[in-house]
Amino acid sequence: MRNRYLDLLRFLAIVRVVVYHVTGWASLTLLFPAMSVMFALAGSLMATSLHRSGPTAVGRRLRRLLPSLWVLAAVFVPAMLLTGLPLTPKVLLWLFPVSDPPANYWGALALSPIWYLRDYLWFVLASPVALWLFRRFPLPTLLAPYCLLLAIELGIYPNAPGVLREFGLYFGAWLLGFAHQAGMLRRLANRVLVPIVLVLAAIGGAWILAHPGARGYDLNDNPLGNALWSAAFILVALGRAPSSADWVDRNALFGRAVTVLNRRALTVYLWHMAFVVALTPLVDVVGWSHQDPLGLAIRIALVFLLVGVVTALVGWVEDVAAQRPPELIPGGRLPSSPAARPRASSTRQEASATRPTASTSRPDPPATSAELPVGAGRSAGPSAGRAPERREDAVPGQRGRGGGVSAR
Repeated sequence: MRNRYLDLLRFLAIVRVVVYHVTGWASLTLLFPAMSVMFALAGSLMATSLHRSGPTAVGRRLRRLLPSLWVLAAVFVPAMLLTGLPLTPKVLLWLFPVSDPPANYWGALALSPIWYLRDYLWFVLASPVALWLFRRFPLPTLLAPYCLLLAIELGIYPNAPGVLREFGLYFGAWLLGFAHQAGMLRRLANRVLVPIVLVLAAIGGAWILAHPGARGYDLNDNPLGNALWSAAFILVALGRAPSSADWVDRNALFGRAVTVLNRRALTVYLWHMAFVVALTPLVDVVGWSHQDPLGLAIRIALVFLLVGVVTALVGWVEDVAAQRPPELIPGGRLPSSPAARPRASSTRQEASATRPTASTSRPDPPATSAELPVGAGRSAGPSAGRAPERREDAVPGQRGRGGGVSAR
């Protein structure tokens, strides 16, 4: 059966990302480090797929990831080409973003969440080797990204390539997903888990307080604090995860919302920032500032409404990529005809009559959770001319170091 607790975490991450991009509230990054949580969930799912299928799981994961990006590119790339984006071979990166795909002045912000797909792609490609190392040397492999990030942030390894910075920042969360899949986090006794969480949270929190960024105490401006604080959060969220979360479906409407956002997480992730950017002028036109709770609530509702419309139009691509029957709104139950039910019943009776020794039926194989990346980003999105330095989550109109504007 699906793990509804993991579905709930992914649902909360999606909502947090959208709300953060509209409001810019730095406290949301501390309360729920959505990006690291999503990488941890994706790492757990990747480890499960590799365990079942071996390296061929990489191709299947890419098959689920890329089609939704291609739909986005089919809309936005021609629009950017018509508004000043040079037609160069780098445009092909929109098909397979192993590096930041090019964008023009407006596309660089509206499509900046592409950084997440780029990192996700790197991590998927690295997973077969990483899992092999993790199974043989779990603790050294898990600590390696954090040690790399520490060396970069302390100046021991200055001018590190961007790919190494991203691995240092988020691959540790991905490996914690490996540990979750292997049951290591669940087996940690409280006398071990609690001190580790407290130490990580204390060091990460102290580093964040001592090194505020342009937006204050925002995790997205502080890579080392982000990694440590997020690791503590993941250890609790996954290490003490409940065995089930049936209560999610006690309310049919809420349960359906969790299912829809999980099945359409990639579509919501890819498209939401464009609507956030499009609605930003309302701040000046209507006067809905970030200090106006009603205005913020209306903008959040409008973003979700617009994302819902585009999800209904193109979200079915995620079903096709996952080899599921396309659905307009996921999670619905297909009605069975009255005539089919007696036929199925009689078939079961005939089968039981011909096989009197088989007293129990074979259970259905467990369904896998949707393995969709979610979140909008920190460090780098599509490049526009000179590649600016980017962070995890940003709000339109806010600029980071070096004048770059980005979203995470």
